[in-house]
Parts: sequence; structure tokens; C-alpha cells
Amino acid sequence: MTAKVAFPDTVSEVASSSAAAVISVQNLVHRYENRTALNGVSFDVRPAELFGLLGPNGSGKTTLFRILSTLMIPSAGRAIIMGCDAAQEPARLRRQIGVVFQAQSVDLKLTAYENLWHQGHLYGLRGAALKRRIHEILSRVGLADRAKELVETFSGGMQRRIELAKGLLHHPGVLLLDEPTTGLDPGARRDLWQYLQMLRDEEHVSVLVTTHLMEEAERCDRLAIMNEGNLVALGTPAELKNEIGGDVVLFEAAKDVGLLAEHIRSRFHVDTTVLGNQVRIEHEGAHRFVTEVVEAFPGEIEALSISKPALEDVFIRRTGHKFWSEKDDAEEAQSASKGHRR
Repeated sequence: MTAKVAFPDTVSEVASSSAAAVISVQNLVHRYENRTALNGVSFDVRPAELFGLLGPNGSGKTTLFRILSTLMIPSAGRAIIMGCDAAQEPARLRRQIGVVFQAQSVDLKLTAYENLWHQGHLYGLRGAALKRRIHEILSRVGLADRAKELVETFSGGMQRRIELAKGLLHHPGVLLLDEPTTGLDPGARRDLWQYLQMLRDEEHVSVLVTTHLMEEAERCDRLAIMNEGNLVALGTPAELKNEIGGDVVLFEAAKDVGLLAEHIRSRFHVDTTVLGNQVRIEHEGAHRFVTEVVEAFPGEIEALSISKPALEDVFIRRTGHKFWSEKDDAEEAQSASKGHRR
């Protein structure tokens, strides 16, 4: 399935859209031997926009992030950021973007100030100007009073803020973040997102962030939802959820889920999707509808639920399957457990 994206009608509209974009991803393709990680992905990020790449493991978002951050060259297509081609002008582009990777890059044996001092030298910053910028950025991330303390004494959230400070030290117009809240507790996650929103609103930085968490995706201005290398949906969270057009009903089958789905589809002339042992249906006036279904098929339904549309429902509608598999859920729970122990 593909996202319902409105395309410009004229050449002038295309030029105008491209000129306005801070990031322009144009038909990106990337292959690893026999596997296609990106299959013709296109989207734009606007100035001072908080843009999210949402997708499960294996969706292609990490490959896309590596291309945007100049670590990989795509098999086909282009990525233009701040007027620079990521594949053709990597050195020039790196001076204009900030990058925060999922893996930790701070030196725990150095102080917060020393981490930023060495980062500044990589960008050619020196002397009094660098000192002023370090003090300024540490104040921005709320760590000015901890400047001379070793980073190994900081909490996970504070270490992440030092990562952000490193990425912002050279005044980039675009900030790229790969799963930035990995390993953080809920409070630190909330603080990080509040800071990203402040960057957008007060410093007009365009932020692109990859995530697999629905609640984080809700905080973005717009989203590109990825699945198996394809862009399956593009828009604001509200726009994407509004396409559902009704409530979401889940019937848990008492016995044969396929038979239950067929019975409901034939009797009520609705589209059904089988998800594990559940039958999923989108329907307006769901409370009346479920009563009719239960009365029509006594003994076939073990349990049911009704909910308002969420981003996962958009993913299911576009792909026909859940965002997470049981294996993914187990891996995420294990990762979160490790993060809370740190």
C-alpha cells in the first residue's frame, strides 16, 4: 500500500515546494545485496518543523537516517539538505547539520565542558568564541552548573542533553536524531521532547527524529510512516488519524478467528482484518454495531474492545498488519528494562 500524497500540478509548484524544503528526499532507493531497504522514498521537511520518521524494526528508517547524515550513499535517488547533496557534498553538509546518533558518543571520562571543547575543535571553533558558545549551549540544555563535572556522574537524561549540546554547538540549521530517547526513563523522555519543541519554536531549527514509539510520534508536526522500505503514510498526526473516519473495533474470537471474520463480513458487509486471534473493523456508531454482532453470533466472540483511532490504526490500515510483532514487543521490553537499570 502507498500513502495518499497530493502531488503538485505544475512545474512551478514543484520548484516552489523544493525551494521551501529544508530537507528534500527524492525517490531514495537502497539495496543490501538481495534486500531492498528503501524502495523509492520521497518527502520534504519544512523550515522550523519537527518531523518524525516512524516505523518498526526493519522499516528502513535507520538506513534513511544514515543517508541523510552522510554515512551512506544511496543506490539511487537524492537527499538534499540545506541546499547540499548528501552524497555529493558530504563535507560541506556536515558543517550545516547537527547529528545525534542512537549510540552514545560522549566521553564519560571527560567533563561536560571538555566534551564540548573537543567537539568545537572538530568544527574549527577556537578561543573566546568557543568558550562563549560552550557556556551558552550548556545553559540552553540546563547543565551550566555541571560544566566541570565528569559526564560519567550524569544521569542518562543528562548525558543525552550533552549529546544534544554537541550536535548544536556549531549553530546547525537542521538537527537529525536517531531514536534519541532510547534507554531514558519517562521523565527524561518528556524533557527531551520539550527541548526539541523549544529548538523549533525559539531557534527555528528544523528537527528530524526517528522513533518507533507512537506517543513520541504524536508530538511531531508531521510524520512519514515507514514499513519494509516503503513510505506508507505522510501527514500530521491528526490528518492521518482522521482518515479512519470512525471507531476501531476488535473482536477476540472464541474459536476460529477466520470463520468469525467471514461471518461478520458476509452479514454486515464491512471490511475485516484478522490480527492474530482478533478481527479488526472500522465502523461509525460502533457501540450499536457491536451489540448487533454479538447477538448475531452467540458463542463466537470471547471479548471485544472499542477505541478511537490511533496512529497504529493508520499503520494497520495501510499495511494490513500490526506495528509490532510479539518478538518485537519482547525485544522492546528487554531494551526498556536495561535502560531503567542504568
